[in-house]
Amino acid sequence: METIAVSKLRANLLKVLKEIRLGAKINITSRGKVIAKLIPPDYTVENARKKLSEISKTAILNDIVSPVETEWKALEE
Repeated sequence: METIAVSKLRANLLKVLKEIRLGAKINITSRGKVIAKLIPPDYTVENARKKLSEISKTAILNDIVSPVETEWKALEE
């Protein structure tokens, strides 16, 4: 993980934010000690909803609770 001092962060904020947007994770230091971490946002929930929305356009839903009248052929040994 990259490290940057607060003073350099102030001077290069837009550049650092661009790196974060591209996936970088950066520790921010003050007087040599890490005081914060900048990481890209986690869009897990939003991404999952998008995928479910895409799947729902082509998914076929049937009744999964009622008994099935079709006989199943089990593997014979």
